Amino acid sequence: MSVVRILLVEDDRSIANSVVEGLTAEGFSVDHAGTGAAALAATGYDMVLLDLGLPDMDGRDVCRQLRTRTSAPIIMLTARAEEFDRVLGLELGADDYITKPFSPREVVARIKSVVRRAALVSVDDRPLEVGSVVLDPVTRRVTAGGEPVSLTATEFDLLAHLMSNPGRVYSREQLLSEVWGYAAIVGTRTVDVHVAQVRSKLGDSCPIRTVRGVGYSAEASESS
Repeated sequence: MSVVRILLVEDDRSIANSVVEGLTAEGFSVDHAGTGAAALAATGYDMVLLDLGLPDMDGRDVCRQLRTRTSAPIIMLTARAEEFDRVLGLELGADDYITKPFSPREVVARIKSVVRRAALVSVDDRPLEVGSVVLDPVTRRVTAGGEPVSLTATEFDLLAHLMSNPGRVYSREQLLSEVWGYAAIVGTRTVDVHVAQVRSKLGDSCPIRTVRGVGYSAEASESS
């Protein structure tokens, strides 16, 4: 596997140095940007770690703009613990978030989880099809009714996980564990936000169905 290139966007030099040192020791290639403008000027990264408290721009605006340019995973680094801020960040296109203060080991664990998800999805290279939605694990492309649909890395992984076992019902806790790679201590609202985002992009073609009181499944039914 090629070296994963990571862009760390963080204005606090001490935090940045600690994170860069920890990630470099784990074999990642890491570049550092201290402002939102520098982050938006950077290209070619496999993942972005984005602090929301930047000196020149609101990190959420940076996230929004980055998402229009790349499908690479974005993990927010935030001191804002309120659920509203976390959910808003996810709705803007972030794939995950880590609340400050955090340890470099936690950052490494989250990044490895994202990398592992991508590798697992690509193990079986057969396209998945449920209803009019076709998902190709190799090219990581999704079409609905023949039309291409752009999904973030985590949205893709969530949809692939559900479509790989059509009809099987997954609880939110199971999806957090199996797709995100960690326990439900961060809150299952993360799953709901990503499901809503996938549904918004796929429209009536979306195969994700809500099983009340349980969780979600992928089915070809026209109703949800």
